[in-house]
Amino acid sequence: MAEVSYFTKDGLEKLKEELQRLKTTGRSDISKAIAEARDKGDLSENAEYDAAKEAQGLHEAKIAQMQETLANARLLDESKLDVSKVLALSIVKIKNLKNGTTMSYQLVAESEADMKAGKISVTSPIAKGLLGKKVGETTEITVPAGVIEFEILEINR
Repeated sequence: MAEVSYFTKDGLEKLKEELQRLKTTGRSDISKAIAEARDKGDLSENAEYDAAKEAQGLHEAKIAQMQETLANARLLDESKLDVSKVLALSIVKIKNLKNGTTMSYQLVAESEADMKAGKISVTSPIAKGLLGKKVGETTEITVPAGVIEFEILEINR
């Protein structure tokens, strides 16, 4: 059974746009590459043709994976989400109790994660450690650098 993914409205739109781009211009570009390679002669010794066919297979696999993700996507209505505890789409301000630094993250679907924009996947170790917690609670989260204790300062949408 496929895994359900939760998306924001913008994230779902980006997924649909990317899928449409892959189905149209992406397929067209690969068809051209295969045709060009085929025009170069003997297919049995044509590395370009083999590479283009392999790229086509990878491209189709990516389309299939995105279609499955889209079929199992659920749109979250942010206005109806509980702000008393950390959930998907929460914007959480946390404080590292070891060094005193504060940071803010939004917990999003894996495909929407962008560390530079402060968006982390709900499947990441930090997000898993924060889910279900309330303002004022502390939690110990195991990250690659070891165990870090965080305090939840704010929860927003």
